[in-house]
Amino acid sequence: MEKYSLVGAVLVAMVGAVIDVRSARIPNRLTYTALVAALMLRTAVLGLSGLKSGALGMLVAGGLFLMLFVLGAMGGGDMKLMAAVGAWVGSTQVMMLILTAALAGGVLAIGRMIFSKAVGQTLRNIMHLIYYRLTSGLQPHPELNVQSSGAQRVPFGVAIAVGALACASHAIWWR
Repeated sequence: MEKYSLVGAVLVAMVGAVIDVRSARIPNRLTYTALVAALMLRTAVLGLSGLKSGALGMLVAGGLFLMLFVLGAMGGGDMKLMAAVGAWVGSTQVMMLILTAALAGGVLAIGRMIFSKAVGQTLRNIMHLIYYRLTSGLQPHPELNVQSSGAQRVPFGVAIAVGALACASHAIWWR
């Protein structure tokens, strides 16, 4: 079952990545359908334990990325795609998904920063955001967020696909 659910995770994440690169959006049709399909498949094959594992994967991945969404650091589609892929990988692989997606997202962001010649501005923005968080709490910054017109956007769906591929690779070659 695990290998089938990881194939589902990779397929969903790859479709999300392609759509994200092309349109800078990840549609609800994809994320909600994928989430329901993951939970239904896990329940049908593994019963209640499969449902629990998928729900935990969804809650951990989606919950962590929900915080980034609330802070204005990530789009809602990215957060929902991460929750859906978390449901597919389940509780046994969700931390690998999160860590590898975060690492891949960091690499993409650094590449974007260098490619757009915005290293200095980005570092100034990071310092400004740190100061803002220390003085204003966890509310989104009014200008430095993903909704800002000047924001350097990274298609995080690509990073989620890398995370899903890492989970599948780990299950196939290292178990």
